[in-house]
Amino acid sequence: MYSGLTAEEIRITGHGGDEINAYLARPVGPGPFPGVAVIHHMPGWDESTIEIALKFALHGYLAIVPNLHYREGPDSSPDDAAAASRGAGGVPDERFLGDLSGAVDHFASLPEFNGKAGVIGYCSGGRQAFLAACSLEIDAAVDCYGAFVVGDPPEGMPLKVTPIVHLAENIHCPLLGLFGNDDKFPTPEHVDVLEAELKRVGATYEFHRYDGAGHGFFSTDRAMYRPEAATDGWERIFEFFGRYLVTA
Repeated sequence: MYSGLTAEEIRITGHGGDEINAYLARPVGPGPFPGVAVIHHMPGWDESTIEIALKFALHGYLAIVPNLHYREGPDSSPDDAAAASRGAGGVPDERFLGDLSGAVDHFASLPEFNGKAGVIGYCSGGRQAFLAACSLEIDAAVDCYGAFVVGDPPEGMPLKVTPIVHLAENIHCPLLGLFGNDDKFPTPEHVDVLEAELKRVGATYEFHRYDGAGHGFFSTDRAMYRPEAATDGWERIFEFFGRYLVTA
């Protein structure tokens, strides 16, 4: 682990040339370091997501968190911006990909970057991590209980997202999936469908499922936090990114 790091809010160029904010955490030292783009959950660009970026930096990664709700509330709290985003149906997939591309591209401007970049996402960000793996040139992706990769949102839910499991045939990089067996979005059956499709297309992937854990089991500030599942999940995340992003 690295005892020193720097962290700051920065501006990046996102979809359509829009300027959005992002949070960047970096280990102190010359590197080279791999990069991880952290995709926040539906509650937004919040403290818990910033803590994830700091954790990656402490483990020797450049970590960037683009604010995907920036346009809905550039001067608002994460809660208000997330509420506005939900009211608008969520972040459009095309806009997300543009914003994430801007975040990943920022790594190339850092002299200590080793040239390898991964993404990790939670909740809605898990779906977006899978979308990125199938749409962008990245080196590894982690889907933490991403909802609606398989299946539509239930009636009455404001999100206007559609299933994207059919994109599996375009997957560009290894995928790690971490899921709770008590989750409703995605259900274990949804995970089965995704796994079957990844097998069919010959993707490089690994899935781990946790009994007694539901949605959000990584969230230390929420009642759904499950320490055993989260601890094991973090070990698998660092092993996975270490395998595909860390260069000798």
